[in-house]
Amino acid sequence: MALTTLDPQTALIVIDLQKGIVAYPTAHPAAEVVKQASALADAFRRHGLPVVLVNVNGGAPGRAEQARKLGELPADWAELVPELDQQPTDYTVTKRTWGAFTHTGLDEHLKKLGVTQVVIVGVSTSIGVESTARHAYENGYNVTLAVDAMTDTNSDAHHNSITRIFPRLGETGTTQQIIDLLDSRSA
Repeated sequence: MALTTLDPQTALIVIDLQKGIVAYPTAHPAAEVVKQASALADAFRRHGLPVVLVNVNGGAPGRAEQARKLGELPADWAELVPELDQQPTDYTVTKRTWGAFTHTGLDEHLKKLGVTQVVIVGVSTSIGVESTARHAYENGYNVTLAVDAMTDTNSDAHHNSITRIFPRLGETGTTQQIIDLLDSRSA
């Protein structure tokens, strides 16, 4: 479904744009994803809307066939990239699973603010972004995904999420389309 509207109380959720994650090789340049996400964060702040910055620092305890062994991580691995220009008004979530809603208090925080819609961006499209979008949808939020502000380590997984999964969870659009919708509400 193409992007149609943004609710009056929409929040931006930025997934895992942190130093350790953006250093991985990705299907689309991470620098461009960071640039687009930063533009969205600036626009949301300018319009007085909530910005949620999410990082990951750990992993779920369950077994998997394809366990990821990260080894010893640099001290700044979980630090958000400076381009996001984190502000005191931003809500920060540190997650230990794929999705930003799992055991973090994010849902309660957004509901307390009266948020009814979320715009989600970040890395990885098929893991952190998709998990967060699924939970947002299941929690009753209208979901928008800025497809030019996300990437994955696997181009097939990225494509699958954008073309097959996201249209079932909400609306997709570009960073500029979202900014234009925000700006048109104030005009």
